[in-house]
Amino acid sequence: MRESIADWIRDLPLPEPVLVVLLAMTPIIELRGAIPLGRGVFNMSPVTAYVWSVIGNMIPVPIILWLFPGFVAWAEDHWPWIHRLMVRLQDRTHTRHSSRFEKLRDFALITFVAIPLPVTGAWSGSLAAVVFGVSKRRALPLIFVGVLIAGIVVTLFLEALGLAVE
Repeated sequence: MRESIADWIRDLPLPEPVLVVLLAMTPIIELRGAIPLGRGVFNMSPVTAYVWSVIGNMIPVPIILWLFPGFVAWAEDHWPWIHRLMVRLQDRTHTRHSSRFEKLRDFALITFVAIPLPVTGAWSGSLAAVVFGVSKRRALPLIFVGVLIAGIVVTLFLEALGLAVE
């Protein structure tokens, strides 16, 4: 099954780096899936897979930071039920986690993005920055540092387990 999926991916009519970037851009999968794709399916070097994955993982960050607040406001007039859901989720998240976040603010955001587990990463970190009112100018480099760390962790993990193919 894994070989058939790998063959299907290899046959896609896009250059390998573009496929790694696109996978790294997707929520939840992000660079946790893009680095293994680059190493295991495309036989990229660890550095090449890392660089393309970091680039792809960072592309959605400024989009989320700059457009999400406007989308929430727009949804109020066009999709009231989505607006209510988003506001409820934002309020609940802020209420449950603001005291911990405020204590560690920058470190908390970097760590949240750097831990390579599902529901953590650049997408979630960007949304957390919006919810907790971190300025865009402050959030972007913090998330970037978290992505760099996450990429290093994933790359070292793959190399240590010998899961990447040379």
